[in-house]
Amino acid sequence: IDGIDIRSVSLGSVRRAIAVVPQDCVLFNDSLRGNIRYGRPTATDEEVAKAIEAAYLGDVIERLPDGLESIVGERGLKLSGGERQRVSIARAVLKDAPILVFDEATSSLDSHSEQAVMSAFRALAGRHTALVITHRLSTVVDADRIVVLEHGAMVEEGAHHDLLEANGLYADLWRI
Repeated sequence: IDGIDIRSVSLGSVRRAIAVVPQDCVLFNDSLRGNIRYGRPTATDEEVAKAIEAAYLGDVIERLPDGLESIVGERGLKLSGGERQRVSIARAVLKDAPILVFDEATSSLDSHSEQAVMSAFRALAGRHTALVITHRLSTVVDADRIVVLEHGAMVEEGAHHDLLEANGLYADLWRI
């Protein structure tokens, strides 16, 4: 990472450098504020507010009866899939790690929720190194570099346009 062999640094140091937005984010039976602040428990209210804005969570807060203090239920039961993903993005914003991993973060979302999550992601990714793991090619169209894996091996890499011109596996998947 940044030219440093990660075997020479502590596991804690590597973990602090990475924020993950997983496919199925874990939410606690706590307030929305508490679930967001989980990204960095020492964050100020102002920092939490900025994370909420970056994750496009304002509409969710307005809808909830007690706003930020609303209890989201076990595993975030009171929120939709897209709203839970945006809470996960807010956590990543709050952590402010230099590396962001998006692991199949939009795979189970409808198109409206995917667009909201991807808008939040684009705003966040501009200032970070972002690794997006996905089967949905629409998610990576704007990526600087796309790595195509098949059976665990890299078979292609490049920008969207270049991969389409190469007419390989990526182009086949795009046409499908």
